[in-house]
Amino acid sequence: MLSISNLNFSYKKRGGDLFHDLSLELNAGNVYGLLGKNGAGKSTLINLMTGLLTPKSGEVTLDGVNVRDRLPKTLSDIFLIPEEIELPHLTLKRYVSINAPFYPNFSEDDLKRYLDIFEMGDDMDVKLHSLSMGQKKKVFLAFAFATNTRVLIMDEPTNGLDIPSKSQFRKVVASGMTDDKMMLISTHQVRDISEILDHVTIIDHSKVLLNAPISSVMSRLAFRPMQAGDQPIFVQQSVMGSLVVVPAQPDEETVVDLEMLFNATLQNPDAINQLFNA
Repeated sequence: MLSISNLNFSYKKRGGDLFHDLSLELNAGNVYGLLGKNGAGKSTLINLMTGLLTPKSGEVTLDGVNVRDRLPKTLSDIFLIPEEIELPHLTLKRYVSINAPFYPNFSEDDLKRYLDIFEMGDDMDVKLHSLSMGQKKKVFLAFAFATNTRVLIMDEPTNGLDIPSKSQFRKVVASGMTDDKMMLISTHQVRDISEILDHVTIIDHSKVLLNAPISSVMSRLAFRPMQAGDQPIFVQQSVMGSLVVVPAQPDEETVVDLEMLFNATLQNPDAINQLFNA
């Protein structure tokens, strides 16, 4: 559905390419987790994927159409939730009347359903500027999901949400996902999204260090306390002793620890590459 082909991009003031010959395929029916260190280019990649930045070369296409062309058909099928949001001095009803027409599949019933999950009530006359930052985030998230775009891209969507709201966010994602949609979540808060991902993508500038379904991670790697004879890819000390990421034994299946997977991939990329790309 969304294809990144031989992408090259740089910021003039920084010098050198942030991305060089980067290629990636994102398909419908998946919730992707986009992970990377600070400065690895996650937010820049998101802006390239949504047509907000122009690559030096290469392209990002949605069903074969270059997103940088900013065609109405493409824009109505992609929604970006930025890390920081600003809502105008309007009522929610007025905000919807202005913005919903840009999205042909927008559903007010869905909006109210998502607002209900977020425990925001159904008052369409609420003044957006009077809400707290957390409430504004939840209203914006509810509107974004209600657009029912085929591509929904989120940059740190759980920032500003309290613990109950993060649980509500996961319910909204599960409720809004369908086989014809693709969602991508870029975050440092990996524990907030670990239960809802179908696929994990870890980048470091131009390198895609890991791009695999969660089911593939579960079949190839084990996340557990260290055992005699282990040859760990990654070791993490805890109050329970040494926790490790190791190649999974036949029929061994453990819950994926995204934080440990991320650290293992950064610390030992060659071992991860050998397991997943042999």
